[in-house]
Amino acid sequence: MPHRDKEPFARDSAWATLPAVLLGLAAMYLLVFQEPLTGYFMLACGLFGAWLCDFTTLSDGLLPDLTAVASGIVILSLSDLAADLSDAGMVRFTLVLSGAVLVPYVLVRWVFHREPITFPWGGWRWNRAQWSYLVVVVVAGYLILPWYFLSTGVYQNWPAIHTPGEVARLFVGVNAVGIWDELFFICTVFAIYRRHFPLWQANLLQAMVFVSFLWELGYQSWGPLLTIPFALVQGAIFQLTKNLAYVITVHLLFDLVVFLVLIHGHNPTWPSIFFLI
Repeated sequence: MPHRDKEPFARDSAWATLPAVLLGLAAMYLLVFQEPLTGYFMLACGLFGAWLCDFTTLSDGLLPDLTAVASGIVILSLSDLAADLSDAGMVRFTLVLSGAVLVPYVLVRWVFHREPITFPWGGWRWNRAQWSYLVVVVVAGYLILPWYFLSTGVYQNWPAIHTPGEVARLFVGVNAVGIWDELFFICTVFAIYRRHFPLWQANLLQAMVFVSFLWELGYQSWGPLLTIPFALVQGAIFQLTKNLAYVITVHLLFDLVVFLVLIHGHNPTWPSIFFLI
């Protein structure tokens, strides 16, 4: 069935948010608490709730859309997602993260015949406010991220980096995961939720999944105080601009600071640009 031209959340019942909330809780139990039985049970309950909403006309097409999101969550749950720069670790990350994007795309487009997931590049023609925000991102990252990583010791959740080869692997890994974050959590999860829910609901729902993944990746301790606002802002920016190039640029600027902080944390005697810690 083709996707409606008008925003469907105008007709979907508020009850339709409950299955999506269950998917977010499932992501938390699978990725944060590492309790697969509870996580998969919540996932199944969420999909059953989506079917019930569609069956009772409380929603339209919620089940196939949430099934696509659930497929990505399940794929992420099948592997240890802690940072790993070994050959096997990088291959594993490549396969798992690629599958988490490709499988929902295939399901939505060719299995369920819904409106395809898109990745609107948007280009580099940005206004003054957008360029100014990039400066804010760099300054905020410089002031906050070193304090977070070094005061909590969470930089140790990433492997030690001492050789040029390890530094190169870290650079590739940090940037690749940053780009993937926007392809999956924003262009896939958030965009699918926007088919059914208002902006604020869709943004909170995608943030539940986004932050759960970042926790397992290594952003622990009080990291959610940073990652929750980051996920929400990224969703809001994408909704406003429909520009994947821009949200990726924002993300990679943060990740550049993360990359430099991780190097400094593991090599405190090396030259550093962080003078406030």
